[in-house]
Amino acid sequence: MTPPTPTTSGATVSAQTSARDGVLRVDGEVIAIRRAGAYHHLTIVAPGVAELARPGQFAALAVGGPTTGNLLRRSFSIHKVSPSGTYGGTLDLVIAAKGPGTQWLTELRAHDAVDVVAPLGRAFPLPTEPVPCILVGGGYGSAPLFWLAEVLRERGCPVEMVLGAGSEDRLFGVVEARRAADGVTVTTDDGSAGHRGWVSDVLPEVFRRTGAPVAYACGPMGMLQSVTRVAAEHGAVAQVAVEEAMACGVGVCMTCVMPVRDKAGVTKMVRSCVEGPVFRGDRVRWEAFHDGVCGVPADAVGAPQAGGH
Repeated sequence: MTPPTPTTSGATVSAQTSARDGVLRVDGEVIAIRRAGAYHHLTIVAPGVAELARPGQFAALAVGGPTTGNLLRRSFSIHKVSPSGTYGGTLDLVIAAKGPGTQWLTELRAHDAVDVVAPLGRAFPLPTEPVPCILVGGGYGSAPLFWLAEVLRERGCPVEMVLGAGSEDRLFGVVEARRAADGVTVTTDDGSAGHRGWVSDVLPEVFRRTGAPVAYACGPMGMLQSVTRVAAEHGAVAQVAVEEAMACGVGVCMTCVMPVRDKAGVTKMVRSCVEGPVFRGDRVRWEAFHDGVCGVPADAVGAPQAGGH
């Protein structure tokens, strides 16, 4: 086996790569971490990842150090990548400290090591011709949309962004959005910034104004459901990046399964980390989600049957 390849920062790329899936395990190095409202913006040296990654994919990070009891990785949408520069390629992530694992990540400092597997998952599908696009982000779920906006505008697509959150401090990237998009609409539940209310309150007007045939969204599941509904009401397709909890990120543990219809209309329990995280919103069985828990529809392939053994 070939030895790891060193970078100018001291980070190395593991020889354990998957040619079939285009996935790398990287011994990365933190080069910057800063607060962004209620979140932390982490920049990691990750050689090789930038050349493989596409908007909508994610990275899985080991947490807690070599002797930790936190055995499972934590998954985050890729905010952006840089394939060039002094460090030989960097990866940017946005993290909310919610538990011991994410708290550990937000306490990292420059030059700390971090084990990264990326890029993972299915990216956002791109239009084949220049069309208006609406990008909708909820909280730090907006992180992958700025890179997507850049790619879409390079293809000649006009881009409108709608960013929503519970309060102003939980918005992410409003200033960056004004640089990345042709127009930006902001909503907060408490009215502390932008329009008071939800993204679904302002989306109809954005669809009418732009005539967009597609919306891209990332954020809480309830928001993704509402984006899907509003898009359908305006004859548009919603491509949504779901936020199901992913314990492994590589399709082994089956903790992130959710019900999705295939092209033939058959409902199957699919893995968000492999078949997703991006799905057509109109194929997700939203009615199966209740209070953050996903159930198995009775008509799904393999679903338990009443009276069965």
